[in-house]
Amino acid sequence: MPEINSNIMAKRTANIKRKTRETDIALTIDLDGSGKCSAASGVGFLDHMFEHLARHGMFDLKLTCKGDIHVDDHHTVEDIGIVLGEAICDAIGDKKGIRRYGFASVPMDESLAQVSADLSGRPLLVFNVKFTSRKIGTFDTELVSEFCRALSNHTKMNLHVTVPYGRNSHHIAEAIFKALAKALRVAIERDPRQKDVPSTKGKL
Repeated sequence: MPEINSNIMAKRTANIKRKTRETDIALTIDLDGSGKCSAASGVGFLDHMFEHLARHGMFDLKLTCKGDIHVDDHHTVEDIGIVLGEAICDAIGDKKGIRRYGFASVPMDESLAQVSADLSGRPLLVFNVKFTSRKIGTFDTELVSEFCRALSNHTKMNLHVTVPYGRNSHHIAEAIFKALAKALRVAIERDPRQKDVPSTKGKL
């Protein structure tokens, strides 16, 4: 009988809880889901972006958060990025059999976002984005980079986000999250030809 790669059969799920004086977060993820999302962060725009992450990344996500949004949204958005990164990292496991690299270029009306991801184990964020307004509704646009930085650090990935053009800040942010979802989907995807860790070092 042909050898079966046990890594292909393993479920890739995680359940992470994080409680501080600023936030109380619970998040579950299934990397091989169908795009289902239940998000209740207390930050409406972030919940909307999480729906895009789940749908276009084909993850199943469930998120609840009680944060100090009476102060502002910063702690909530950053800490959710931390928890999501930890969940992805935990669910991937030893990284055997994954593609490792992912790229997506996603248009959203007049805006275009390009995201490259490398699940290298070496976190670094390059964020080349200029928003055209400080806020999207009540949401601070600078929090998109804070979310991406926290996600990069705790997924332990090299993440490059570029928006070469765009006028509407909502469209820019939405294109970023959709491109991020698509890039992560490719990077996390199981490669049937890859039996080991995709690195000449033998470890990521």
